Amino acid sequence: MRSPTSNPIPLYLQIADAMRDRIARGVWGDGELIPTLEQIAAEFGVARVTARQAVQLLTAEGTLAPMRGRGTFVRAPVASHRAVHVVTSLNALADTYRATTPELLTIDENSRMPPVRDSDGTLARAYTYMKRVHSTSGEPYCVIGLYLEERLFSRARARFRKETVIPILMEMKPRPMQRARQTLTIGSADAETAHLLRVPVDSPVARVQRVFNDANGVIVYYADVIYRGDAVRLDMDMNV
Repeated sequence: MRSPTSNPIPLYLQIADAMRDRIARGVWGDGELIPTLEQIAAEFGVARVTARQAVQLLTAEGTLAPMRGRGTFVRAPVASHRAVHVVTSLNALADTYRATTPELLTIDENSRMPPVRDSDGTLARAYTYMKRVHSTSGEPYCVIGLYLEERLFSRARARFRKETVIPILMEMKPRPMQRARQTLTIGSADAETAHLLRVPVDSPVARVQRVFNDANGVIVYYADVIYRGDAVRLDMDMNV
């Protein structure tokens, strides 16, 4: 734990954040007994009163539940959104969208050009831009701004407006994309993103940039996707 001089955030809030993170990641499951105040204080190198403040904060917000004579237990509600697994194939990505069937809220639709680099490919003549919030059970988990080549959008306007885009592209014959890549970076939520995802400003987010090109290198799909940090899971097998 950082000293008070190196971090302006009070120690008990830092500890509460660390404990909240463990609960969010499932390290401490719902109904599980958490360590004692003495154990928490020893782990984080703080006084017992500071550990108590952290526990009291999480208790007040309903994350923990003290039981007289038994200790303090996790009372974490079941997350209404499932973790989004980062996949590395287009088929797997399409399957993910089909499996989750997200609720879509389109908050913008117009014609504009994507902010791409020269290395991303060649721009088409026109694109349809859609900004959406994806949710499950009413809980938003990502904001996506996507640009779809107007020629493709015109082939299935009604479907593109009410369904996720990638599965529809995968069904087209011939398939319009011959190259697909995505880049994942970690950042923090700005004010607008925080509002749409219902998280505090500067909360951690995962940002995914996706670019699909046709056989001639023309960009047919470009998306900037921002996921809640607690909705993303990245699993990687490592060679041994």
